[in-house]
Amino acid sequence: MPLLSPEVVFDPSLLQKYDRPVPRYTSYPPATELTPAFDPIDFNAAIAIGNYKNTPLSLYCHIPFCETACYFCGCNTVITKRKALADPYLDYLICHIEKVAALVDKRREVHQLHWGGGTPNYLSLTQVQRLWNVLHQHFSFDANAEVSIEVNPRYLDRDYVLGLRQIGFNRISFGIQDFNPTVQEAINRIQPEAMLFDGMAWMREAAFDSINVDLIYGLPFQTLDTFRETVRKTLQLNPDRIAVFNFAYVPWIKPIQKKIPQAALPLAPEKLDILRMTIEELTGNGYVFIGMDHFAKPDDELAIAQRQGELHRNFQGYTTQPESDLLGFGMTSISMLQDVYVQNHKRIQDFYRAVDADTLPIESGVKLSQEDLIRRAIIMELMCQFRLSKDAIQEKYHLRFDGDFDDYFAVEHSGLEVLAADGLLTLTPNHVEVTPIGRLLIRNIAAVFDTYLRDRPYEGFSKAV
Repeated sequence: MPLLSPEVVFDPSLLQKYDRPVPRYTSYPPATELTPAFDPIDFNAAIAIGNYKNTPLSLYCHIPFCETACYFCGCNTVITKRKALADPYLDYLICHIEKVAALVDKRREVHQLHWGGGTPNYLSLTQVQRLWNVLHQHFSFDANAEVSIEVNPRYLDRDYVLGLRQIGFNRISFGIQDFNPTVQEAINRIQPEAMLFDGMAWMREAAFDSINVDLIYGLPFQTLDTFRETVRKTLQLNPDRIAVFNFAYVPWIKPIQKKIPQAALPLAPEKLDILRMTIEELTGNGYVFIGMDHFAKPDDELAIAQRQGELHRNFQGYTTQPESDLLGFGMTSISMLQDVYVQNHKRIQDFYRAVDADTLPIESGVKLSQEDLIRRAIIMELMCQFRLSKDAIQEKYHLRFDGDFDDYFAVEHSGLEVLAADGLLTLTPNHVEVTPIGRLLIRNIAAVFDTYLRDRPYEGFSKAV
C-alpha cells in the first residue's frame, strides 16, 4: 500500500514547520553525548555483563580509505590513492580486534557483521580475506549471520564482486546518489549509468541474498524531473532495499562541502516536491516504507520484521537481528553495548598511538542511566514499529514507574498532544499510533522523549526533511 493514501494530504507547510535539526536516533542518547571523560573500565564491565547474559554480537569494521573525496560525504575518511597504507592499517585493526576479542566469551554468537567506510573495496581481495580470517578466528559466527559490505561501484569488477561472495559476504550495498551526470560532476562522484548496471548485474550473478542502493535528494542541480529519472532508473536496477537520504549541507562541520555550489542546491519547496515524488514512485512500484528514509520489497526481511513488530535499530541502521552488543573496530567506529556506548579515535594517527600503547583506542563514551534505558526503549519502539504500546513497553523492558505511563511522562504527553493536533499521530489511553504523514517526521516524534535535545538543542544534526 502506498505510504500516502489518497485521503492523506502531503502538506508542505506542515513538513516545513517540523523541518528542524533532530537526531537520526540510531542510538539514544545520540552519539553527540559521548564524552572524553568516559572511563574505559565501564566498557570492559559492559562486555562482562554481555558475557554473563550470552548476548548476541554485531560486529562493525571501519575501512576509512577513499581514493577521491565525494563532496557530499559526512563520513570520517582518509583520502589517498596510496594503496600501501592499507596494510599497516589492517595490522592495527587486527590488533584492535584481538584486544577486544580477548574480553569476549567465545560462546557468544555473531549474528551480524558489517564493513563500512570510507571504501571497503579499497582493499584487495587478499586483504579482505586476511581480515575475514581474523574475525572468524576470534569470534563464533551463527550459521545464518547477516554479513554485509559497502562497495564503491567505481572500483569494482566482476571478479571482485564474485570474490566477495565466495569469501562469504551475503549482503552488499552501493551508493548511486544520482544518475544525472551534471549532479555527479558537482559532487565529484562520476559513475556512468553503464557502470551501475554492470555492478548490479555482477551482484545478481553472485547471488547475494540482499542488494541495497543509496540515493540522496537535495544535491546541487537536482530538479524534480531529473531526480524522477534517477528514481525510475533505480527501479530498473530492482534492488532489494533502497535508502533515500536527505542531503545535509553543513560546510561548517564538513568543510569539503564548501566545494559544492550552494546556489545550485534545490530550494526547500522543490526538495519537498522531490521527496513526495520519490515516495509515490517507490511505494507505487511495490516498495514498503520501512522508516525515515528506507524502503524495501514486501518480502524483504526488514518489511517482514516490521509487520511482525520485531524490527530493531542500532548505529548500523535498521536490522532484523535480535538485540545485540555492537562492537566497532577501527578508527572512528562506535561500539554500542547494553548500557555503554564508546567511539574510537577519529584521527588515524591517534588510533595507531593508542594501539601501540596497548590500550583500547577509545576517544569518548557514555554510560547510560536507567532513565536513558527507559527512554531508549520508547524511542526505538517508535522509530522501528511506528507505534507504542505503553503497557507492552513496561512489560517488555521490565520498567517500573511511580504512577502510570502518562503521569511519569507528563511533559512528553503534552508534546504528543501537540503532534496529534497536527495529525502526526493518534493517542489512545494505551497507545501512540504514528500516522502515514507522521512517518516522514518520525524523528520529531521520537524527539519528544529526548531530554538531551530538550536541555541543550544542537544545530549540528541534519534536518528532519
